Amino acid sequence: MNNSPFVKEYSNNYQSQVVQLILGIQQQEYNIQITKDDQPDLFKIEEFYQSGKGNFWVALYGDKVVGTISFLDIGNKELALRKMFVDKEFRGAKYNTASLLLKNALKWAKEKSIKTVYLGTTPQFLAAHRFYEKNGFKSVAITDLPESFPVLQVDKKFYKYSVD
Repeated sequence: MNNSPFVKEYSNNYQSQVVQLILGIQQQEYNIQITKDDQPDLFKIEEFYQSGKGNFWVALYGDKVVGTISFLDIGNKELALRKMFVDKEFRGAKYNTASLLLKNALKWAKEKSIKTVYLGTTPQFLAAHRFYEKNGFKSVAITDLPESFPVLQVDKKFYKYSVD
């Protein structure tokens, strides 16, 4: 088996692993009171994310899903980065899973002539804040987000990335 994860476009056969990974990180690791019922998008990934200029990817280590990232098309050549999660074992420099996912997604956005990527995150995801900032995302106020950006209840910190 290859010793590093690789990124692949989402297909339905990964759905249960995706739900398990995301809920595990949200609930056990970060103690966020969110359930699968609060995230119906996880059960309609193809129609919710993989439409318009949106997409969803998984990072695989063998046949195990160890990371996710998605873009939601919010119109006007703008995307919302959503569902960026990496299994605890696959974070950091050893595997570079988060970087692999983000670079793949941003390359795809550039190929699709996207202008801007926005994201919202929770205050407790400090490592994520550092990661996004290190990768060229700039912190913005909620008032600087496009009207079409879907602000989630848990999101209190926002970022913008200019694709060009």
